[in-house]
Amino acid sequence: MKTARSARPAPKPASKPAAERTYAAGCGRTWSFQASDPDLAYTALEFPECPTCMHRVEPEGAAPFCTLRPQGTPNPFAALAALNLPDE
Repeated sequence: MKTARSARPAPKPASKPAAERTYAAGCGRTWSFQASDPDLAYTALEFPECPTCMHRVEPEGAAPFCTLRPQGTPNPFAALAALNLPDE
């Protein structure tokens, strides 16, 4: 009689460590560190102009933050600036 063997998940392939990238805030400040994320949230907001910065995001029910994107990457919403929506 055969006995059932427990199923084991397949081993995950080894991932390469993230390379160092430079991330930029809307105000132009930059930070370099190892990350592979397309966007990061800067939540410290410790610079004097952060409370009135036009790039500050204030989601309802969550802490405010600034979005950091890899330096040289266009803003994902830049294409929307060219939209011309008709008035209804």
